[in-house]
Amino acid sequence: MMPLAAIVIWIVTLLIIALVIVPVAVTLLRRALNAAWAIEGYLADMSTAGGRIATHTGAIPALGDTLETAATMHPVAEAIEAKTGAVAGLLVARAEHRRSP
Repeated sequence: MMPLAAIVIWIVTLLIIALVIVPVAVTLLRRALNAAWAIEGYLADMSTAGGRIATHTGAIPALGDTLETAATMHPVAEAIEAKTGAVAGLLVARAEHRRSP
């Protein structure tokens, strides 16, 4: 049989474990579990937002085609502008010619 001092030490140790360590451990585990659930919710929100971003940015590759088309249209636009300027000048000259007596 164990001496009385050993039994008292065992009882005190078990009481400390049962009354202090176990509740602290349970509290910390609950906090960790709540944090994990919050992280899971944040990840779900990020996944949803990422899907929406991917949907909204899906047309970005088409911008390259648009830029290529615009580059090929630039000389045509310059030619149109030059011809329009010539026509405008001609119309101004005619209008001034009609005003003069």
